[in-house]
Amino acid sequence: MGADNTTGNQTNGSAPPAAAFPRHEQTFPALTLQEIARMRRFGDIRTYKHGERLFETGKPGPGMFVVLSGHVAITQRDGLGHVTPVIDQGPGQFLAEIGQLSGRVALVDGHAEGDVETLLIPPERLRALLVAEADLGERIMRALILRRVRLIQGGVGGPVLIGPSNSVGVVRLQGFLTRNGYPHHLLDPVTDHDAAELIARYSPSPADWPLVVAVDGTVLRNPSESELARAMGMIRAVAKDKVYDAAVVGSGPAGLSTAVYAASEGLSVAVCDARAFGGQAGASARIENYLGFPTGISGLALTARAYNQAQKFGADMMIPVAVTALDCSRDDGVFGLKLEDGDVLRARSIVVASGARYRRPDIENLADFEGRGVWYWASPIEARLCADQEVVLVGGGNSAGQAAVFLSGHARRVHMVIRGGGLGASMSRYLIERIEAAPNIELVFNTEVVALEGTDEASLERVRWRSRLSGEESSTDIRNLFLFVGADPATGWLEGCGVMVDRGGFVVTGAQCKKSDGQMASALETSVPGVFAVGDVRSGSIKRVGSAIGEGAQVVAALHGFLGDTAKPAL
Repeated sequence: MGADNTTGNQTNGSAPPAAAFPRHEQTFPALTLQEIARMRRFGDIRTYKHGERLFETGKPGPGMFVVLSGHVAITQRDGLGHVTPVIDQGPGQFLAEIGQLSGRVALVDGHAEGDVETLLIPPERLRALLVAEADLGERIMRALILRRVRLIQGGVGGPVLIGPSNSVGVVRLQGFLTRNGYPHHLLDPVTDHDAAELIARYSPSPADWPLVVAVDGTVLRNPSESELARAMGMIRAVAKDKVYDAAVVGSGPAGLSTAVYAASEGLSVAVCDARAFGGQAGASARIENYLGFPTGISGLALTARAYNQAQKFGADMMIPVAVTALDCSRDDGVFGLKLEDGDVLRARSIVVASGARYRRPDIENLADFEGRGVWYWASPIEARLCADQEVVLVGGGNSAGQAAVFLSGHARRVHMVIRGGGLGASMSRYLIERIEAAPNIELVFNTEVVALEGTDEASLERVRWRSRLSGEESSTDIRNLFLFVGADPATGWLEGCGVMVDRGGFVVTGAQCKKSDGQMASALETSVPGVFAVGDVRSGSIKRVGSAIGEGAQVVAALHGFLGDTAKPAL
């Protein structure tokens, strides 16, 4: 999956051998005859003539192919017509990547080299295989994940983003694609001939950056996340006649945990999220106090594993899909989730795991610079923009501490602005020690940012802050400001449904919710029977990844109890 040197629909050169890939034995394992025999009950024989396509980029994949005889050439292509050889696979090897667990669109092309006989295992039976054949399933699952990782690292397939790397739209869409684990690549029209030709053809204004070329050649001008998702085939229509056992709103640690445990116990589960899996935890550069990871793990890596687990057990992951309202009337015995596109998702129970939205402090001109120098998370994309610069980071909690440590490895200096007089009350000790040991992190206590300055249609240029003790104001040239000042609950979609919230808008559960018949709710049930809340959105929850995951596991017992009760005939 090397550098692309092809044009049109012809490849230039043959596919690299498997040994050219890191961890190639795990990425492209060979199955024994005995293993293939065990897999036959899950699939059906399919044959293909020379040149026939088994699967095609941008179209839903039929499942996993096990090659019984012949060879299949795997290639990547993009909307500009570039085709890149990936690998040739022969007898005993299988063709799929992680998207085939849920029937997502293929990210590569596969065509027969000579006559080919295969065993085709469709997505639902592939999931059954992974569960029933544990040892074999582990090897297959690892290979599926590693193949997606390789596609992302290769940066050849998927949509092409064309525009300056520091433009608002480029940063926004790169973040969206990265958080959702989709391969893509960026071309700069200043240095790339193909990009320059497209620019000349479409004559975009600054507001049109980036141009996005989908794999079918469609060109989008600075699309929204949902527009891009539809062009890529990420969003599928809701089945009108399907009723899920549980619908989970939000795919942070709590929502993902709910999906994994509920689906693994046989419940039919749908998970909706407006942007990407992982929630705020997914944007964390490194989590070091999560049980079982002594060297730490990035939030994206941790939540991506949970996302893949949920798919393995059959949960329908609907991302990005925004939920606008919850219909609790239950006229037909089920809840209705109203979606942004007008569809309604129906479920017998609801788990509110929508978490919280980043809080926007009262800073003059803040909205003018969001996405143009003001950031609410710190990923490698933002870190690239502030390389060898001075940056300001506002906040004193664990998320702020993790971001400060991460950014200190990229920025020349990190000014960490804290409203209070210390960190001990709001941050874990290991982070405090790491911040104190970093020579390029400057702690600025008892201070708050009050205003931002810059030119129209340009990025942030200057930050003004004020001492809360003396009232004295000062300013400095800063092009990147990171805000980690807490979050407000994302519960607006619950309005009108009768779900009780506290003064801060967090969902009230358990003993605080007395039912109309005088009975107490289960620990995670809300004031509406059948609606549960877990994670940061729940009133009184502990704002930690570990506790959110624990609540996601815990709520499954309550779901079983509710679904079992509703299944009983009335006396």
